[in-house]
Amino acid sequence: MLARTDADGDMKANRSGLSALGASPRAVVRIDQHIRYVPRGLEHHSPALTTMAANVTAGTASPIAIALGSMHGDGYVREAAVDAILREPDPLLVPFLVLRTADWVKGVRDRARAGLVLLLADDPATYLPAVLDAVPLVADRLRGGFVHDQIVATLLSATAPMRSKLPQAGGPAGRRLVIDVGLARGWWTTDQLVQTALHDPDVRSRSRAAEAAVKDAVWTRRRATVDRLAGVRHPEVRAVAVTGLVRLGHHTAVLRFLDDPAPLIRAIARDAARQTGTDALHHYRDALTTDTFTPGTIAGLAETGTPIDADLLRPLLHHNLPRTRTAAVRGFAALDPSRVRELISMLDDPSPAVIREATLALRPIASSLPPDLGWTLLTDSKRAERRRAGYRLLSLGDAYRQLRASLIAAVDTDARLARRAAADATSIVRDATGTTWRRRPRPHLQVSPDQLTELHQLANTAAAALTDETAQQLHHWLDSHDPGSPHPIIAPDA
Repeated sequence: MLARTDADGDMKANRSGLSALGASPRAVVRIDQHIRYVPRGLEHHSPALTTMAANVTAGTASPIAIALGSMHGDGYVREAAVDAILREPDPLLVPFLVLRTADWVKGVRDRARAGLVLLLADDPATYLPAVLDAVPLVADRLRGGFVHDQIVATLLSATAPMRSKLPQAGGPAGRRLVIDVGLARGWWTTDQLVQTALHDPDVRSRSRAAEAAVKDAVWTRRRATVDRLAGVRHPEVRAVAVTGLVRLGHHTAVLRFLDDPAPLIRAIARDAARQTGTDALHHYRDALTTDTFTPGTIAGLAETGTPIDADLLRPLLHHNLPRTRTAAVRGFAALDPSRVRELISMLDDPSPAVIREATLALRPIASSLPPDLGWTLLTDSKRAERRRAGYRLLSLGDAYRQLRASLIAAVDTDARLARRAAADATSIVRDATGTTWRRRPRPHLQVSPDQLTELHQLANTAAAALTDETAQQLHHWLDSHDPGSPHPIIAPDA
């Protein structure tokens, strides 16, 4: 795609394609690895790459050609691409310059490093955000520490207005670095940290900012700041803020978090309840009997209750809200595993989330469920979530059930289920026909002639979903199998 865009000669499309590539560090790394790979027996790269490399060395390359030329297997081409980037610096090409600062050829590496230092020194406001976005490119590389050091040096010499804009721009890795350096140097005010904790899309950045903001608020006894953070939707921020309320000594104020959706916050609230003499279990039981409950209340009861409390959840299995039914199924199974068979009826629930939770609860007793339950679910033509539930229950059966289920589901109309089933069928076939040095024991597959015939038919139907090699191995194994003499086969991981 990039080669076609470069060949079209449309500079606007050229820059647009380059921007899309540079916005994904993972894609840049993958392409960097791919371009240098030449299959054994081939002497040349692709014609498109050869043309672009020639343009780079001739000094007539477009931005895309320069970017791809900087990844070429020939060090001279990479060095020419670095020179082209530095002749006409462009923030779109900075990620590719950063990649070459960790190059294995000293000449290329030194040229890229010197150029990057000059760019950051001459115009940090323009190039520092681009370098921050490129941090993941070299984070795990042998010589990747250079970029980190240059970013820190540039940040330390940057003006306050420029630094204040950086935590709101760039990718997660770059923002984390800016926040960490700023916290170490004391750059951020409490208001700035609160804004980062409230709005940053990266969970680690939110957590770091919230920790620093709450720490400052606790030291200065500013409860309003802690209350503001305690009311946000991000659980990692709420957990820090609730801990701050405890450290401020406001244990009573923490009790309102006994029903929080997050397990960690409920645990903090229960600890505060113990210090105030409040019985958290009584709170949960009372809330469920007075209809002043949330899914967090049900989860809290499951964490602190006894088997007799499962009766409080039985009416909620038919609640009108799916999220309440989901929490009730999970809590019922946790409180009294001995009665989990009662959840079989929940496999008919209208909500996919409820069916998924009921399946998780029933999996430990899959071997004792009615024999036809899994097959009935797997052949439901109307609801994919029921077919997924049936497959998950059948995947815990013997080898025959697993193989039959995987071949049936491999051609399912639900793409996710079909991919998983095809992968499981491939695993079964490879382990059944593989060598004897495998570490795991091979369970036996015992089938009757009718079952073997059915497996042959299912294998023919599922052949399109399997690779040619897997389909051939499966047919060969089934053809050579004697039903009277068990043939070993490995079960896929549950």
